[in-house]
Amino acid sequence: MSVSVDLSGRTALITGASSGLGSRFGRILADSGARVALGARRKDRLESLAQDIGDHATAIAMDVAREADIIAGFDAAEAAFGPVDTVIANAGVDGAGMMNTITEEEIEQTLSINLKGAILTAREGAKRMMAHGVTKGRIIMVASITAFEPSPGLVAYSASKAGVVQAARSMAREWARAGICVNTVSPGYIRTAINDEWFDTDLGKKQIARFPKKRLMGEEGLDAPVLFLCSDAAEFVTGTDFVLDDGQTL
Repeated sequence: MSVSVDLSGRTALITGASSGLGSRFGRILADSGARVALGARRKDRLESLAQDIGDHATAIAMDVAREADIIAGFDAAEAAFGPVDTVIANAGVDGAGMMNTITEEEIEQTLSINLKGAILTAREGAKRMMAHGVTKGRIIMVASITAFEPSPGLVAYSASKAGVVQAARSMAREWARAGICVNTVSPGYIRTAINDEWFDTDLGKKQIARFPKKRLMGEEGLDAPVLFLCSDAAEFVTGTDFVLDDGQTL
C-alpha cells in the first residue's frame, strides 16, 4: 500500500520503535520526508533500523516507564534534528494474564509502560513544542480496540488503553489553543511480536475465525491515518479516537 503524504520539515519522536508498529511508523514517516528519532529500550535493534532508514533517522535508548529517560530522549532528538513537532507514543506491553493469576508486579508494569509512559511522553512532547513555539504540533497515542471491548485475559492491558484514550482527549482540550493536536488510534488485532504465539494456538485461530473478515489486520492498514494525523492537513482534528480494526468489533 502506497500512501503519499508530505512530511518534509517535520521532526518526529516515536517510542516503541524497535519492532512491530513502531518500526513501521518510523519507516513510513521517514519515507514521507520526516526526520525520525527512534526510541526504545533495545538500542541495538534501533540502530539497525536507523541504518536502514538513513540520514533522516537516529536511534535513542529510552524506557518510557522512567521520566528521566523520556526527557533524555527528547534532548537527544533535539540534538540530532532540532525541535520535535510530532510525537507517536507507541511503546507498550501486552499485560496478558487472567485476573485470578496475573501478579501485582505485572499489572504495575503494564500500567506504568502503557498508560503512565504514554502520558509522560505526550506531556514532554507538548512542553517542548510550546517552549520552541511550535504551532502545528501533532501527538498520536496508540490505544487499542480493547479500550472499549470486553477482553478476558487482557484486563490490565485494556484498562491501560482505555486510559490512553481518555488522557488524550483531556490533553487535547488543555493544549488546543497552543496548536497541538492530540489524537489516538485504536488498532484491531494485528500479528506482532507481542501476540504472535497466541494466534498460532487453537484458541487464537478460533478468535480469528470469529472476526467478520476471518483475518487479522495488516499493519499497513494504519499507514494512511497515521500519516494524515502527523500532517498539516490534520489541523482541525484533535481529541479524536480512530478505530482501525478491519471490522473486528462489528
